[in-house]
Amino acid sequence: MELRSRAGPDLLAQLAGHEPICSRLLIVVAHPDDETITFGGQMWRLRDTLLLHVTDGAPRDGQDAQRLGFTELQDYAAARRNELAAALIAGEANGVRTVALGVPDKAAFLDLAHLSRQILQWVRCERPAAVLTHPYEGGHPDHDAAAFAVHAAHRLAGPEERPALIEMPFYHARGEQMIAGLFLPGPTNEVVVPLGDAALVRKQSMVDCFRTQREMLYRFPLNPERFRIAPDYDFRQPPHSGVLLYETLGWDIAAADWRRRAGAALEALGL
Repeated sequence: MELRSRAGPDLLAQLAGHEPICSRLLIVVAHPDDETITFGGQMWRLRDTLLLHVTDGAPRDGQDAQRLGFTELQDYAAARRNELAAALIAGEANGVRTVALGVPDKAAFLDLAHLSRQILQWVRCERPAAVLTHPYEGGHPDHDAAAFAVHAAHRLAGPEERPALIEMPFYHARGEQMIAGLFLPGPTNEVVVPLGDAALVRKQSMVDCFRTQREMLYRFPLNPERFRIAPDYDFRQPPHSGVLLYETLGWDIAAADWRRRAGAALEALGL
């Protein structure tokens, strides 16, 4: 299916500029902080945007919470919400509203059909010109789940409801390395947006708000930010050859199981 629309190139052109972005947008990302590492330099420019987080950022195994000194999972999840709220203030993101689906971290792929229907409801409610989201890149199972749900919702929507799909790079494996902030090769051209001094200061201030995530966020380049029109993925196939990054992290999540669940969800959704 062709995913391009006039709104896609128009938004990419706006992102390459320096003016306010007045089009209604929907940002769908997996975790609090995902929007900051890929889009933080642009948040102040948005005038009518809903930022939707799929997960609460708190894995139910409790390991992250305990490592950071939280005895209760709900306290860790609350800390991540508070960090997000502070980051949006620091980034002067006055035109951004937020909503969270509350799926447990690392569990978004367990019911992809339900997640896709939830995203479809928000697409129909918001009627955005474009949705910005994750690429399918094998870095984190929640990231890939968000990408799946956005693409599935796009396919389920009627022709008049379909927004443009724009993606932002997060991270993926290249051999034994983690590559952050760059896309896997794809059929669509990227737009590279260098950040000016003021935007860099705002973005750094946003990143600094995520104190619980410092260990991960320092790996991401602040500048530039990259965007491209999303290609039409086959989620039954791996995003790249070899072992995916999240399979190396000791989470006991196999890419083959992820793809099996994606195939079952596509069947359940009639796609």
